[in-house]
This record gives sequence, C-alpha cells and structure tokens, in this order.
Amino acid sequence: MNARTCRQLLAGAMVGVLLPLTPASAQALAATPPTPTLPAITVSATAIASVANDRMVATMRSESDNPDPAIAASAVNARMAKALARARAVKGIEVSTLGYTTWQVFQKSESRWHAGQTLQLVSADFTALSALVSSLQAEGGLTVSGINFMVSDGARRQAEEDLTQQAIAAWHARAQAAARGFGYESWHLGQATVQSDSVRPQPMFRAAGAMAASAAPIATEAGNTDVTVTVTGEALLDAQKPLPR
Repeated sequence: MNARTCRQLLAGAMVGVLLPLTPASAQALAATPPTPTLPAITVSATAIASVANDRMVATMRSESDNPDPAIAASAVNARMAKALARARAVKGIEVSTLGYTTWQVFQKSESRWHAGQTLQLVSADFTALSALVSSLQAEGGLTVSGINFMVSDGARRQAEEDLTQQAIAAWHARAQAAARGFGYESWHLGQATVQSDSVRPQPMFRAAGAMAASAAPIATEAGNTDVTVTVTGEALLDAQKPLPR
C-alpha cells in the first residue's frame, strides 16, 4: 500500500466518524426528552452539646509613659522580660507576646510617648495560671487586660465527631418523616452539608486596666461552651414508589 492509498483510506475513515454529526442527527438528539427531575425536600437537623472549657486564656499588659520614647520603651521591655522569665518557669503554661505599640500623646504643655506590649498566657491548669496572673499583677507591674475560657482543639474535635453522627441520625429520621408526609415511601440522599459552630453562654471575666497592684487574687469560673453541628441536605423522593392511598 502506497502513501496515496493510505491518505485516501484515512480521509474515508474521518468522513465516517463525522457522519453522526449531521443536522438530521442533531435534531434527533434534541428531540430526546430530558430525564425527569425528582422532587426534593431540603431537611436540616442539629445536635448540641455543652462542653466544659478546658483552657484558660489570660492577657496582661506592660505599659509605660514618658516624654522620651526610648525611656518608655525601655521600661516596657524590662518589665516584659522579667514577666516572660517568670511565666516560662511555670510548667504547663503557653507563653506568647502580642501587640507591641508606641504612640505619641499630645498635651497642652508637652508631648509624651506611650509604649505597651501584651503578654498572653494559656493553660489547662487554672490554679497555676491564676496564681501566676496574680503574681505578675501584684509584683511584676503588669495589668490584666482580660481572662476568658475556651475548649481545646482536641476536645472540640471529639465533640464535633460525636455530634456529627447524632445530627446525621436525626437528619435521616426527619427526612423519612418528611417523605412519608408528602406521600412517598422511598427516597435517597442528594447533596448535603455539615457545619459546626460554638457559643460561650457564660460571660468572660474582664478586669480594668488600671487595677491596683495590691488587688486580691482573681476568682475565675471556667463554665462551658455550646458546640453545635448542623446537617442540611436534600431528600430526593423516588417518584415511582408513592405510598398507597
């Protein structure tokens, strides 16, 4: 077989492939009725659990005010360095610094500079952290900006896993009841989403920034956090299996 013969055969094959795409064939395909859409019900179900807060978070500030910005910053730095050393010496406390700020304050007779930095302390040992905060407040020259409580990542994940199964079971029961209410015995799952959220119903403790250094030790109550999982999905009703009337 020579090259010319091969080209002729290939052209014939290409024509054969293109034959189904003629206008008549396209019209025949367009005339085919679409697959009927099944009726659907959107159903939601929620599961909630009150989970004990197992982490305490304290934020404290080191601040200084001086006409010389270098002196103001130096005072903040020295106080924070001592606080960090004391905090790191306490076992089981996560220590980090946040929000170093310096700004100028204009007054009638002179301008001053204000410097400040935040210390964040996180721990599962509420007693140890409360004692440290009281010590840094009374002896370290820091003021309490705020104290709150939260659920750790591990505890939250475990709660969400358990709640997800509960919400899915409740969703199935609700979907079954809804399908029967609309007169269908059979249904199957369409698209579905799972969402989680959490809310702290208890107010968090907060202290005034100008709290005296001789203040009494802080009193805390961890409380709980409400963890919520919501399942939303479509129950596609099987039109071929209605309930007998």
